[in-house]
Amino acid sequence: MGLAERRALKAFQDERYPVLKLELDAAAHKNVLMEIDWDSLAVEDYSNSYGEFFHKVYFLPLTETFKCIAFDDMGRDALASGLKKVVIRNSGQSEANFQDGVLTLDYSSVSNVDYWEDRKNTWQKLLEKGL
Repeated sequence: MGLAERRALKAFQDERYPVLKLELDAAAHKNVLMEIDWDSLAVEDYSNSYGEFFHKVYFLPLTETFKCIAFDDMGRDALASGLKKVVIRNSGQSEANFQDGVLTLDYSSVSNVDYWEDRKNTWQKLLEKGL
């Protein structure tokens, strides 16, 4: 990872992520434990797009997923008791799974960026099935 990528990653972590984390927590009605492999998200030559891409690939669909699940007491209770942690990484697998209370989102941070609604629908079905 070059200097441009490190700077862009740090800027996202310091400036954008805290706001996005608050939105996630509000949507889930709980403090969501997050484990993010930041280095794996930083793809070379895309540093100017991290703000937009990370938001659309991971945080927007996840926030919308939580909103759709936690719109009522039953959904809020299910998330509160069933979701222990969210893991975000980019290992090249392009998949999501929910096992033992851990939602793992393993997607390229620079691919299919505008298909956030498809990811939201997939993640919502996955969580609803497992909660």
